[in-house]
Amino acid sequence: MRLYNTLTKSKQEFKPLNKGKVSIYTCGPTVYDYIHIGNLRSFVTADILRRYLEYSGYEVRHIKNITDVGHLTQDDIAQADTGEDKIAKKALAEKKTPEEIAKFYTEAFHRDEDEMNILRAHYFPKATVHIPQMIKIIKTLVKYGNAYEKNGNVFFDVTSFKDYGKLSGNTLDNLKVGALLEEHTDKKHPWDFALWLKADPKHLLQWDSSWSRGYPGWHIECSAMSMEYLGNTMDIHTGGEDNIFPHHEAEIAQSECATGKKFVNFWVHTRHLLVEGEKMSKSKGNFYTPQDITRKGFDPMHLRLLYLSSHYRKNLDFSWKAMEQAKANYKRIAEWVGKLKNTINQKTEPVNPDAEKDYSFKEQLIAPFESAMDDDLNTSLALAQLFQVITITNILLSDKAVGYKKAKEILEAFEKMNKVFGLKFPEKETEIPKVVKKLANERLAARKNKNFKKADELRKEIEKREYQIEDADGSYKIKKL
Repeated sequence: MRLYNTLTKSKQEFKPLNKGKVSIYTCGPTVYDYIHIGNLRSFVTADILRRYLEYSGYEVRHIKNITDVGHLTQDDIAQADTGEDKIAKKALAEKKTPEEIAKFYTEAFHRDEDEMNILRAHYFPKATVHIPQMIKIIKTLVKYGNAYEKNGNVFFDVTSFKDYGKLSGNTLDNLKVGALLEEHTDKKHPWDFALWLKADPKHLLQWDSSWSRGYPGWHIECSAMSMEYLGNTMDIHTGGEDNIFPHHEAEIAQSECATGKKFVNFWVHTRHLLVEGEKMSKSKGNFYTPQDITRKGFDPMHLRLLYLSSHYRKNLDFSWKAMEQAKANYKRIAEWVGKLKNTINQKTEPVNPDAEKDYSFKEQLIAPFESAMDDDLNTSLALAQLFQVITITNILLSDKAVGYKKAKEILEAFEKMNKVFGLKFPEKETEIPKVVKKLANERLAARKNKNFKKADELRKEIEKREYQIEDADGSYKIKKL
C-alpha cells in the first residue's frame, strides 16, 4: 500500500515500525459543540484507513483524543494560543460546569460516529486526565532549552528547533514575512507558542504547576496523549488539513525536542469540505452538523457514501443535490444486494450454466478494489468499479444468467469489500404502514378499472408518505423512498 505523506509531499510505500502492527493517532474533537460534517469527513478517512489496514492483515491500535481543555477560541490566528478556552466559554454561556459541557458533547460525538458506522477507537484519552504527562514534557523542554517561562507562562522557542516548518512549509523565514501573528508580552518571538498559561483566578479550568496555577496549551495535549499510548514514535497521525499548521507543526517540534526521536512516520490529512464552493461558516448559513443531514431526510449512510465518492485528498463540494445523488447510489447498491440475496434464497439456477462460467466476479471485484485502495485509499475509483459490476450483474440477473452459487460468490466478494467501505444496509424490509397498503390496494383496483387519473392521484398520495409503488405482473411492490 502507498500512502501520501504530508511530511514528504509524496506517496510512499507504507511499512510499519513493528511487523504486522500499526499505531494510529487521530486528532479528535474539542467537545464544546456538535461536530460538523467537515470534522466528520476526516474521521471517516481515519476509519477507512484503519479498516483497510485491518483488511490487509494488520493489527491496529487506534487512539483518538478528546480535547476538553486548552483549545482557545482564536485558533485561526498563527499559533492558536490566544482567546478564551472554548470549553470554559461554553460553560459560562450555558451556566454549566466544564465537565457537564464536555460530557454532553463527548456523548453526542460518540453517537454521531456510531450512526456513521465509524469503528470506535481503542481508547479516547481526555486532555484533563493527562495534565501530569503534559507538565512532565514541558519540564523536559525547559530543561533542554527549548522552552522558557515568564510570569507563570511557558512558551516553546521555535528558533530552538531547526526543522520547524518541515510539515507545513511555514518556516521561520516565511512566518516573518507572511503570517498573522498574535502579540504576547511574555513571548521572546511572536511565533513561539504556549505550552502552559497562567490562569485568571476566575478561570474555570486550572491546575497547579511549578510555574503557576494554570492550564495547558492546545498543542502539548496531543503530544502527551499520543506518546502515552503509542510511544515516542508512531506509524500514522491523521487529521484535517486545517490541523497541519499550527497544531501538527507544533506537535512535531515539541515532541522531537523532548524525545530526540522522529515523532510520526506518516502524516495523513483530509482536505476541506466546501459547501457549494465556499468554506463552511455559521455566518453564511451553510454550516451543517450530522443532525442537519438527518433532519433533511437523509440517512447517515448517504453521507458516508458521499465521502467515499471523493478522494480524501481532494476538496469535497457538499450540496443537497450531491446528497440526493449519494442517496440514489446507496439505493442502487442496496437493491443490488437484495437481488443477490433473493437469488440465493430462492436457489435460482442459471438459464445457461456454461455461459455463467465465463464471469469471474471475484476477480472483477476484489482485485480492482485492492488495487484502488493500495493507491492511497482511492475509494472513488473503488466505488466506480463496483458500480460497473452492479450494471453488468443486474443485466445478467434480469436474464436469469446468474445462478444462486455465482450470486453467493458475488455477494461474499462485496461483503469483504464492504468491511472497508463500512456501509450498513437494512437487515430486513421496512414494515409498510397499513394506510400505505390500503392506498396501494385502492390504486390497484383503480388501474384494473382503467381509472388511471385516480390511480395517479393515489400514487402521488403514497409518495407524499415517502413510499414508492412499482407495478409488477398485475400486482405491485412498495419501497421506502
